[in-house]
Amino acid sequence: MTILPTLPVSITLLSAIVAAAALVYLPFLVVAYGRVKVGYDMAAPRSLFDKLPAYAQRATWAHQNAFETFLLFAVAALMAVVTGVEESIAAGAGLAFVVARLFYPVFYILNVPLGRSLMFAIGSASTATLFVLSLLHAYQTTPP
Repeated sequence: MTILPTLPVSITLLSAIVAAAALVYLPFLVVAYGRVKVGYDMAAPRSLFDKLPAYAQRATWAHQNAFETFLLFAVAALMAVVTGVEESIAAGAGLAFVVARLFYPVFYILNVPLGRSLMFAIGSASTATLFVLSLLHAYQTTPP
């Protein structure tokens, strides 16, 4: 007996894209807090970086990394949707990416390099899995 309804893989992946997009801004909340603590200069917001506390600097890097990883994940997930991948491993990869990207900035901000690296590896493996599944499915469904 399952408690949660089983969603089609495409809906799971599209939902993961939306969740991952929202998570891009999670570390920015910490950056904003750091900016308020040191006195935000609206005339030169980027020059403030060197004055930020170390945790806010790490949050800035986590925020930048979130943009970088989101782009590849979104492309991989959309490829899976477009090619009609319906294997449950694809849904698992999408969910694993979102969970990894939830914890990545936490480990980064708290300065836990091993945790941060592990979350990065899980997210990267999830993205790679979606690329591979999409290509395999595309090759299998292409007539000779």
